[in-house]
Amino acid sequence: MPNNARLAEALVAVVIPSYKVTSQIMSVIKGIPDEVWRIYVVDDACPDGSGCLVEKEITDGRVKVIFNSENQGVGGAVMTGYREAMTDGADILVKIDGDGQMNPSLIPLFTQPIINGEADYAKGNRFFDLEQIRLMPKSRIFGNGILSILTKLSSGYWNIFDPTNGYTAIQVNALKRLPLNKISQRYFFESDMLFRLNTIRAVVVDVPMDAKYGGEVSNLHISKIVTEFFFKHIRNIVKRIFYNYYLRDVSLASIELPIGLLMIMWGLGSGSFHWYISSHMGISTPVGTVMLAAMPLLMGLQLVLAFLAYDIRSVPTQPIYRPRMNLKRDL
Repeated sequence: MPNNARLAEALVAVVIPSYKVTSQIMSVIKGIPDEVWRIYVVDDACPDGSGCLVEKEITDGRVKVIFNSENQGVGGAVMTGYREAMTDGADILVKIDGDGQMNPSLIPLFTQPIINGEADYAKGNRFFDLEQIRLMPKSRIFGNGILSILTKLSSGYWNIFDPTNGYTAIQVNALKRLPLNKISQRYFFESDMLFRLNTIRAVVVDVPMDAKYGGEVSNLHISKIVTEFFFKHIRNIVKRIFYNYYLRDVSLASIELPIGLLMIMWGLGSGSFHWYISSHMGISTPVGTVMLAAMPLLMGLQLVLAFLAYDIRSVPTQPIYRPRMNLKRDL
């Protein structure tokens, strides 16, 4: 039976990348709702043997353990699970971590927007509840704040926050349109997924959730934010703007951005040059010269802001897939 017709039955599969989570993964699996169709545990060459532990201890017939011969990172492990789930015929794929920070009972909240035809991709957002934010480590708040701003620019999804949140759900038809072999396999995976989703005009929504923090050590370090993440976001910003505003279509925004940037650079360059000359000669810069630098700068800023306003209004709102029938069950 075709996927589209079977979506009414909501074949939901859960993918759990597994690496050094032997002390938490058992409780995560046991907490997954009965309505979930299948559970894929991807042992990403785990040195602790988490995959073998699951095979030995878990008797749930829904669980399928996959072993990667080499460590591929969280993104690579998730893609391994995605491919297996798509081959088996899943309709919606939910990704949760095996470290116990993501509550499995929230899975219906992530699948419902997709089942209802409201979104192609749902992701968690831990920043809705101010009381819960206070419990979050300060380094994570700082890192997520920076990454959220960069991700809005690189992905084009101005309506989302908390981009590194790994609690996600995706509709299989949207996933099939993504170049899975090109998506980042390491820590940049979640942010790169958003960039790729924008290139196919998928609808993305945030799902409010609380995070649980124990004694685990975060793999997201500030050094990665200011180095690897920063340059990859810059790359995606350039690629997205080229794809959306010059390759696929040309609009007024396509003209506003380059002219605005050129005027800003001209204003800054001209102003800096004349300020340098005047300061070394010990004379005041003529008002006319100041205006010749200030006007292009102000006009350039206005054009860039106009481009950003257009970009914000261009966030995808029409899901790739819309169900033709109502669900027969809730999940």
